[in-house]
Parts: sequence; structure tokens; C-alpha cells
Amino acid sequence: MLLKSNVKALKGTIRVPGDKSISHRAIIFGAIAEGLTEIEGLLESQDVLATISAFQKMGVRIYQNKNRYLVEGQGFAGLKEPQSSLDMGNSGTSMRLLAGILAGQDWTVTLKGDASLSKRPMDRIAIPLELMGAKIQGQGQRHLPPLNLKGSSKLKAISYDLPVASAQVKSAILFAGLQTTGQTQLKEKAITRNHTEDMIRLFGGRIEQNGKKISITGPQKLKGQKLRIPGDISSAAFWLVAGLIVPGSQIILENVGINETRTGILDVIKAMGGQVNYLSVDAKSKSATLEVSYSQLKGTEISGDLIPRLIDELPIIALLASQAQGQTVIKDAEELRYKETDRISVVTDILKKMGVQIQDLPDGMIITGGQPLKACQVDAQLDHRIAMMTVIAALLVKEGNVQLEGAEAIATSYPEFFKDLERLENA
Repeated sequence: MLLKSNVKALKGTIRVPGDKSISHRAIIFGAIAEGLTEIEGLLESQDVLATISAFQKMGVRIYQNKNRYLVEGQGFAGLKEPQSSLDMGNSGTSMRLLAGILAGQDWTVTLKGDASLSKRPMDRIAIPLELMGAKIQGQGQRHLPPLNLKGSSKLKAISYDLPVASAQVKSAILFAGLQTTGQTQLKEKAITRNHTEDMIRLFGGRIEQNGKKISITGPQKLKGQKLRIPGDISSAAFWLVAGLIVPGSQIILENVGINETRTGILDVIKAMGGQVNYLSVDAKSKSATLEVSYSQLKGTEISGDLIPRLIDELPIIALLASQAQGQTVIKDAEELRYKETDRISVVTDILKKMGVQIQDLPDGMIITGGQPLKACQVDAQLDHRIAMMTVIAALLVKEGNVQLEGAEAIATSYPEFFKDLERLENA
């Protein structure tokens, strides 16, 4: 794909699409709860559709009614053994969270994905779920997909220290814990996004949390609910950065999710001197309308407990750092190497080709800002977030065009991305 370049300014208002993490969980909780769940604002991306398809194969009725999705849940006991493998596409969230659900079912089922997902390690969920009584077989020592999973209706409670800061691993264990007799205890390496914990409470469940320690006592029954999904700050991040680095830009972003475990990028922008204003806040849905304007930026350090609060935004933050004065250091982010791609390696490679002075570290990057970007040909390796980062970067190229391979992956999380870019260009 030939990308647009040398854009003069971006102006206008965008309503951010529904949060992908919450959309997955809304479908999952609706499916395992008893009664009807009504969901407004669901993100209709390829990843979320993979979760919907999986539960439909397990006998759950999920359908649209006007602007809502309806899920007719029958509880854990109402799930039916699928007659074929469950295809998660590109969605690691779907595979890891569903593994926790399936661990408590007396079935054997195969979970598979596309070429990218088939390279992502699943040992991090296989180890704790096997301790609880499931049997999981993947490819090689890292349990790469496809996974063959044999569940058990007699799971046992465990105490487990998570070796990685991962909301997906945490959630898989919590879903298994909801089906387990006794108390399952977890200790996080660092506090990660808490959508699963919030939704357990929303659907009438019980969970206890004290800092990094979490405990859940099962078995539990959940009740269907009505919910409205806030916008995805991971999607808003591309427009936040575009507004900050494209001269003359001023963008209003409606319906941005501001869950406290997800707003690390706003902390980074503030530290770098970026102008982002809250125009309104909806405390109930944890969402806000934000206004972002072109700003003079300075480098900063991004590390420690901040990393889990912005792990998905680090590719676009690397681009932001390339336009700041001075040096930005990103560290403690080794988890980036186990996403849809090795994001440290791929981001470093693409930005280098575009003229950025950037060095990859085992757990992060060092970026020296102030360099003009240049045209080149790059490959996002079918990683949606890196593809979107490259589209935003191309806006700053003064001469020539950027040729991007792998742009089709953007539909996995943001189907309307290019339409929204066109709106901002033509406002």
C-alpha cells in the first residue's frame, strides 16, 4: 500500500471505536453468565469476531439487534462441545482467555490461529492451567499453537505467582478459578489492565484484590448484564500522537476509555510536554473526550510499573519519541517481543529505514529525536499496531511516499482506521 505523506494538518472530531480488550470480555462474560447480556459499542474487528465465532460453535446464541449485540448465556454448564477446532485468527486474547474457560469443561478441543498467532508462546497459560488439572499440548517447549486442550470439571485451586506481567495470563487463570472449588490466589509481577476483575464484579461475581495479590473463590454463577463499551485508548493513541507531531493539528477524540490501568500513554505525553486536555469525563463508563494539539516535545524515560499500562501503545510512542527533542529510553518491556511480532525488532527496523536514530535493547529501545522522516519500503509483518504506526509516520515524510506491506492487518483491531484518517485530513 502506498501511504499518504506530507500532510499539512489534521483537524476535526473522531469517535473512538470500542475497546478491543473489553469487547472480548463482554462477549465472554455474556456467554458464561446466565441470562441475557446486552452490549452497546462492541468493536466489530476481526479479533472480536473470532471470539464471537468460537462461542457460537459452543452453542451460545449471539446476534445483533439494531446497535446492540445480544448474548443469550446459559452459564458454564450450558456450553456445548464444539464439533470442530476453534479458530482464533490473529487474536492472542481470544486464545488465552478461552483456554481458561475450556480448562473447566470435560472436553478435548483444538485452538488454532493464523501464521502470526502460531508463533506466540502459550506456555505461560499452559503451565498454570495444567497445575489446576487441565491438559494442554502445543508445539515445542513454548507450547506454540495449535493447542490441544483437554479440560476437567474437577479443577483444583492453586496459588500462583505470575512470571510475566500479562492481563491475558491473569484472566485465563481467573476464568478457570470461577469454575474451581476453593480459593485460587494470584500474585502479579506488576499490576496489569483490570478489565476482567471489573467485569467479574459487574456480572455479580466476587473477587478480592490487595495490590498485586488477587484471590477468587469458586465455583461461581454470573448473571447477564447491560453494558456500554468505552472507546479503545490503544486506538486513540494513534490520533493522540498524530495530533502532537503533525504541525498545525488539533483533534478532538470522543469516547476514549480512561481506565486507570490503561492510561500510561497520557502520563508519557504529559512528561514529554504534550498538550492533551480533558473536555469531559464520564466516570461510570470510565471514558472521556480529549483534545490534542500539536506540541513541542522533549524526551523521557519509560520503564517499571508504567510499562503494563501502555504495553500496546509502545510502537506509536516510539514514533512520538522520534519527534521529541533529546533522548527517550524505553526499558523493562521485554514482553513486546512476544506480541503479534517481536515489536522491539520490527519497530526498530522500520523507524531506522525511515531515518530515525534508534537502538534496540533486549527489553526496549533508545530513540534520539529530532530527525526528519524519509520515504522507504517497509513490512509491518501483519502486525496491526505497527502498520498503523507506519501510516502515522508517513504523514511526516516530505518527499516521496512510504510503501507499506501488511496494512491489511489493521482490520484486526480498527476497521475504520483509514476512513477516520480521511475525515481528519478533509475537515
